[in-house]
Amino acid sequence: MWREYVNASSLEEVIQILAERGNQARVVAGATDVLLEIERGIRTGVDTLIDISRVPGLDRIVLDEGDVIHLGPMVTHNHCLASKLLVERAFPLACAAWKVGAPQIRNRGTVAGNLITASPANDTIPPLMALGASLLLRSKRGERTVALSDFYNGVRQTVMRPDEMLVDIFFPAMRANQRGLFLKLALRRALAISVVNVALRLGFDGERVVQADVTLGSVAPTVIHAVQAEEYLVGRRLDEEAMAHAAELAMQASRPIDDIRGSAAYRRQMVRVLTLRGLRALADGEEQAGFPARPVMLWGAESPWESPTLSESTHHRRGDPIITRINGEAVTIHTYQSKSLLRLLREEVGLVGTKEGCAEGECGACTVFLDGAAVLSCLVPAERAHGAEVVTIEGLGRNGELHPVQQAFVEEAAVQCGYCTPGFVMSAAKLLKEQIQPGLDEVQQALAGNLCRCTGYYKIMEAVRHAVQEVERE
Repeated sequence: MWREYVNASSLEEVIQILAERGNQARVVAGATDVLLEIERGIRTGVDTLIDISRVPGLDRIVLDEGDVIHLGPMVTHNHCLASKLLVERAFPLACAAWKVGAPQIRNRGTVAGNLITASPANDTIPPLMALGASLLLRSKRGERTVALSDFYNGVRQTVMRPDEMLVDIFFPAMRANQRGLFLKLALRRALAISVVNVALRLGFDGERVVQADVTLGSVAPTVIHAVQAEEYLVGRRLDEEAMAHAAELAMQASRPIDDIRGSAAYRRQMVRVLTLRGLRALADGEEQAGFPARPVMLWGAESPWESPTLSESTHHRRGDPIITRINGEAVTIHTYQSKSLLRLLREEVGLVGTKEGCAEGECGACTVFLDGAAVLSCLVPAERAHGAEVVTIEGLGRNGELHPVQQAFVEEAAVQCGYCTPGFVMSAAKLLKEQIQPGLDEVQQALAGNLCRCTGYYKIMEAVRHAVQEVERE
């Protein structure tokens, strides 16, 4: 586990530490992947984590004068969903961001981190590869640009050097004659790794395809282009025969394996099915069908787009204090080494309402608010709480009264074994701050990252809808 944690305040400091420590240091943004990699022994030899989440200016999404879109290394998946620019000019990426995890994961997980993790099943790699993205890598030695298609050497292997940081992701914005989308097959609606995913970007001259990108994820050691399918589509109209043949060619390009999520044969067939579905949607102009008009972020009333910054960096080693605010009160903690925020709250602060259900970001029982946004505390390093605002289930009510969501859970008998209840309540409470009159679809989106192992979702949904009505009356 790590021995030092740096809450960085500038990019220059990050680059300097990487130059000095190389393989022993690791940049973390959301830390949703890194924490699990370290705990599982996948990432070894790392004794310094460099947190860039409060370095100013790294969460920007901008369009430059050359019609090129730039994403900073702190752009989260929810930032992508909230970006009108990406929805209009890079829809495959916005669509993929919507399919990642659940709101709590999307509030922490970054696009840059998704790319660097380098799993062929990661959702943002295929759309960015289809969009022709490149990466800017920076070190003390200078900068270099690498095309995303050249970034990967194999499963979880990239060309990044130990002293380099990814500082920019950039790609041409889609033109008026281009349309695209992203499709994902997984074993459940949220918090699921892709069995297969497909990204498409096509350029049209009237009804004829003049440019085609078809990229496939989770079917080879790295994300790949279905080159023969791309070449076949150029010059053709999207009639049923052409789409069916292109889908067959995409299937032939895949090289999947058998694993716990699906057999190789099943994956090949699903490549064909998803590609055909995608082409039909593009042919009919329905690529945005089903995309939410107002996606749930679990940000609350005020968007925390501009991440809170630090006036100066902090270095935490064993015994150095974490000074934070929890449920509105100042707290200083000295014992926290190599812990998650969840364990810090339970073991060091004594706030045991937040539960550990899975410890790997798949159940939502540990949901808390960090600087205003709902997050999974099992995937947040404890040191990130330094200088931050944390709210747990214990701090949700006011003046000895239950929060409306808590009261509704009691009245609707939505509490069963109770283990998952704090996470559900926190997610629902944040939804009510974010949307004045959320409908059933928004409630389902808000709770997509929370699992009830008693299978009692009906009562839970009714409780949240009851709370919505109570808040509307106030």
